[in-house]
Amino acid sequence: MRFLLRPGWIAFVVAVLAFVVVCYTLLAPWQFGRETERDATQQAIDAANETPPVPFAQLVPGDAVEPGDIWRQVSLTGEFVPGSEALVRLRTLDAAPAFDVLTAMRLADGRVVTVDRGSVPAGPNLTLPSYPPAPTGTVTVEGRLRTNETDPNARPPVTEGGVRQVYAMDSRSFATVTGLTPVTGVVTLSENTPGVLRAIPIEVPSGGAPFTNFSYALQWLTFGAVALVALGIFIRLELLQRRGRRDTKGGLRDALSGRDQHEDRTPTP
Repeated sequence: MRFLLRPGWIAFVVAVLAFVVVCYTLLAPWQFGRETERDATQQAIDAANETPPVPFAQLVPGDAVEPGDIWRQVSLTGEFVPGSEALVRLRTLDAAPAFDVLTAMRLADGRVVTVDRGSVPAGPNLTLPSYPPAPTGTVTVEGRLRTNETDPNARPPVTEGGVRQVYAMDSRSFATVTGLTPVTGVVTLSENTPGVLRAIPIEVPSGGAPFTNFSYALQWLTFGAVALVALGIFIRLELLQRRGRRDTKGGLRDALSGRDQHEDRTPTP
């Protein structure tokens, strides 16, 4: 098997082994991790669905929504701050372009909360939408706690046509464009509550069907195994091919030397 020491074979074997290592140590564990996160999120949503809303101050006594309280249902009493709206760009509604509407709500204890009132479809040619204003006066609304989203491209807020716009459901970006100091985190309004537009669906953010990431992980494990089997097959074929060439050369030498003639010659009586 000295042919394996040739540069071409060394490169081929190293490439296959590197692919197998990546499959088993990076890609498959990554998908298993995503499936675990999905399961944990779904369990949190299911638990929150079975728990009735509680006062906002009970779960958020300080200045930030805790990750362990995501999806919990809360009730808030206060007033929507006039002129505090901002739109979240690049959203979808029924598979069509849309915006989310963020509005500040000042609670009775003086704190300001970033409220996502829901989604509205974009106007013709992706123009800014029109939507009903937030209610005036003191109101009680219900929603779900969410932590801040992060724009992976870190794009700054923009203002278009006098309308403030951000790229994520993020109280920090909202604070930048409004000049307010809201609690860290967001409350997404529930259906049939005052001020809601089209309520944000309560679903696992990563999307996809259950066990999707688990099946992807199994696929990467399978790809790694197939690569090893294929490597073994290629090596075996190379060995058989080299053995066949040796046998052919040996037969040719015998023919040229005449050693095969006396074996096939029929004895004369």
